[in-house]
Amino acid sequence: MLNYDSYVVEIPRERALVLIDKAARFFVERRLTPAAIMTIESLKPLNGISSAAMYAVLPVMELFFDSKSYQEFAVLIENREYVSLLVNRIEEIDDELHWEEREKKRAIRIKRRKQFRAWIKNIFNRKQKDIK
Repeated sequence: MLNYDSYVVEIPRERALVLIDKAARFFVERRLTPAAIMTIESLKPLNGISSAAMYAVLPVMELFFDSKSYQEFAVLIENREYVSLLVNRIEEIDDELHWEEREKKRAIRIKRRKQFRAWIKNIFNRKQKDIK
């Protein structure tokens, strides 16, 4: 049986930064960066309500998450500064982890674009030769 007498109502800044980093890595490693940022940004005006909703579903979420960490995260999203830090950290980690892959894909796109342009030029050059 869980003891609900000890709710977390405040967390130190150091712990908040650790939770932000942990949550950001969770989203980025699962390639949920765009969805996470969009959801977090869209719920930013409702951060107090979102936090209260997290407390409302706390008994169910305790089946999946550690109660103390879950409550700390609920407190964390009440603060707009921490929400902004979370979004920024998600973007930073995403850039760190997936930069190389994006550069490779960019190079492939550029190569394909050049091949397509050469193919189009070849078609038009052939038509001009056939006309003469």
